[in-house]
This record gives sequence, C-alpha cells and structure tokens, in this order.
Amino acid sequence: MMSKQNTSHAVMAQRYEPKDSADDFPTPPWATRGLIEHVIGDVEDLRSLTCLEPACGRGYMTRPLSEYFGRVDSADAHDYGYAPIRDFLTYPYEAQSHDWVITNPPFRLAEEFVERALVVARKGVAILARTVFLESVGRYNGIFKDMPPSKFAQFTERVPMVKGRVDPKASTATGYAWFVWEKGANEGHPRLMWVPPCRKILERDGDYSSASN
Repeated sequence: MMSKQNTSHAVMAQRYEPKDSADDFPTPPWATRGLIEHVIGDVEDLRSLTCLEPACGRGYMTRPLSEYFGRVDSADAHDYGYAPIRDFLTYPYEAQSHDWVITNPPFRLAEEFVERALVVARKGVAILARTVFLESVGRYNGIFKDMPPSKFAQFTERVPMVKGRVDPKASTATGYAWFVWEKGANEGHPRLMWVPPCRKILERDGDYSSASN
C-alpha cells in the first residue's frame, strides 16, 4: 500500500523548471511590502530614489514598489504585455543607473542576477529567493564568499507562489527569504533577521487582480 509520504514537505518543496522556462511564479504584493517595511525600511526616504525590477512579469512586484520609490522601471525577458522585453543579463544597463535593483529572479539564474544587479545598483540589491539559495558550494564560491549579503531576512510566514498567477488561497511548503546587499553597510558581516508575520496587515484591496489591467 502506498503511503502518504509523497505529500511531505520535503517533496512538496521541490520545484523544477525546464532550462528554457520563464519560471513564471508571481510574487504576492504583500511579500514585497514586507521587504520595505521590515527589512530596508530604515534607509533614507525611498521617495527620492529609483528602483529597477528586471524580472517583472505582469507587474505584481512593481506595483507595491511604486508605493515607496520615486520611480520604478520594469522589464522582463519574456512578453507579459506589461513592460519592455529586456533580458537583464544581456541588456546594456549602465553601471549604477538605478539606486536599487529589487526582483524575484528565475531561480536558476539568481546568482547571475545578483552579480549583474550589483553593477547596475548604486545603493542596494534585494532578491526574493527560496531559502535554499543560501546553500551550495557553487553559490558560496561564486557570490557569498566575496560578496555576502548585508541582510538575510527569512519569512516567518509562507509566501505562496503559483505558476502564472497570484492566488490568495494558495499554500506552499517552500520557504522564502529576502537576500539584501546594501552597499557600504555591514560589509562581510551579514545580519540574520526575520520578516515577522505581516501578511494580514500588508495585503491591499486589488492585490490579486491582474497588475497589467
């Protein structure tokens, strides 16, 4: 008789996408607000700063970022009908062209996104990634050893992500965290922190409607 172990967290937390996949898992807007309110909210007034969201999809992260930053530029390597089509890893963004680069990149390209974002950003970089991004010898040698984040902010609540849409009723067994690089801040000594329970407080009317409408 087959057991129910196939639905365990260990199995459910796995997510595999083909190499040519758009890896389209939109970020619930409250999770982006959590970054600003609980992780980088102590920085100078963001209203005077610019932000680039280079993997914007349908705009679910751009919209909450626009609530805080003076200007948010968006793009994506795939056509979602929301923003210009630009491959962040090859498009000729100028060095330090934006104050912040904030995004939820395709997991398989997250390391390359960090390296590129650190060139494009003047002040800081933040990527939302599965907690397991912290693991692996390759990523340690590639970025963490010489360019560790200034903050590692683990979500205490799950951040449900569904392929191709945002869904307020979705659930997940996958843990997510914000990896933040603040230039000139706490270099070489990452700060471990948590994003406290905040979903109920930070959700807004309209968060789960199409951001491109």
